[in-house]
Amino acid sequence: MEQQALLPHLFRTEYRKIVSVLCSLFGLEHIAIAEDLVSDTFLTAAELWAIHGIPDKPQAWLYVVAKNKARNYLKRNALFKQKITGDLLYLAGASEEMDIDFSEKNIQDSQLAMMFTISDPCIPTEAQVALALNLLCGFGVQELADAFLTSKEAIYKRLSRAKKKLRAAPIKIEQPGAADIRNRIGSVLTTVYLLFNEGYYSVSQDLPLRKEFCAEAMRLTQLLIENESTDMPAVNALQALMCFHASRFDARTNDRGELVLYQDQDSSLWNRELIQQGVYFLNRSSVGTQVSRYHLEAGIAYWHTHQEDSPEKWENILQGYNQLLQIAYSPIAALNRTFALAKTAGNATAIIEAEKLQLTGNHFYYSLLGYLYEEIDPAKALLHYQNALRLAASPTDKAIVTKRIRQLSG
Repeated sequence: MEQQALLPHLFRTEYRKIVSVLCSLFGLEHIAIAEDLVSDTFLTAAELWAIHGIPDKPQAWLYVVAKNKARNYLKRNALFKQKITGDLLYLAGASEEMDIDFSEKNIQDSQLAMMFTISDPCIPTEAQVALALNLLCGFGVQELADAFLTSKEAIYKRLSRAKKKLRAAPIKIEQPGAADIRNRIGSVLTTVYLLFNEGYYSVSQDLPLRKEFCAEAMRLTQLLIENESTDMPAVNALQALMCFHASRFDARTNDRGELVLYQDQDSSLWNRELIQQGVYFLNRSSVGTQVSRYHLEAGIAYWHTHQEDSPEKWENILQGYNQLLQIAYSPIAALNRTFALAKTAGNATAIIEAEKLQLTGNHFYYSLLGYLYEEIDPAKALLHYQNALRLAASPTDKAIVTKRIRQLSG
């Protein structure tokens, strides 16, 4: 791989690892220092590799340079060294070099500690997702601005406010104990779940970026699975859910980049390997007595990977939504349930249930009503689609509704 392609790839895969280790070492109050040191490491790589070529082991090279830069920083900043590393350095003797461990185990431990730290409920969920993308996934401020359809300044403020709240809490970056895992695994899974959704349901038109968000969410969940203390049924259920959704990624858009609705997707484009992985994790999640929202959503997603439009498929999806609404009600889940209800009990019955929701500020509500009314009352369906078009925010959503209006108008 040439330098032009290798360095961005390494930045994506190694930046997060080095930042996690240095943040765990320095503490939350010095995240900015850790980020600066890592950024400087990659800047040095860009300069030296352009002159001398790519080293034999570029990953190891980055770790060595990052270690040296961290050590040099500590030597130059005696006050920082005394405050942050006094226990490590002065108790062992001032002449000894500080050990910075970039072993695979310590990297994973550091990332796990960071996951639990940034998922603290003291910061809002959107800030947790932004921090996860920034610190745990290596996405830059401009990438986040593009993904969230906002400015770099807004992302800077969101990240800095979140870091300030974490520092003020105060919260330490440390390996979570059994009680911490029990109390906060829910917040961690919510952060990862929202991270995946940001990619899968994003209004951003940058398809590669959206796919990377989903891949990062699955990578973080795999980290939890590989750690014995966090390898829980709900974690496996979340991974199963993401595998099932990701398996249909390539079928969700056409050659023009337009979103393709589920009923119009080419199932030959579904990724069978990911579906098999989803089944594997779903089976692993079926231990114990607790059923989480991720279990139920994974079950719903599993039946969506069945090609045939059978009564069994839609009945199972409907029952999944019935159970999901009992333990984790949301208006969108209730709306999705009515689509399954239409498949099992007919459009007229589904319309009655859908109209009870009165989600008059949501374009999906009117889109679904438009779809349900198409064969019953085309004129009414057209009115609903026009309302949906008025409320749709993204170009993708507007394009889908516009297409339905044109088809219905003949």
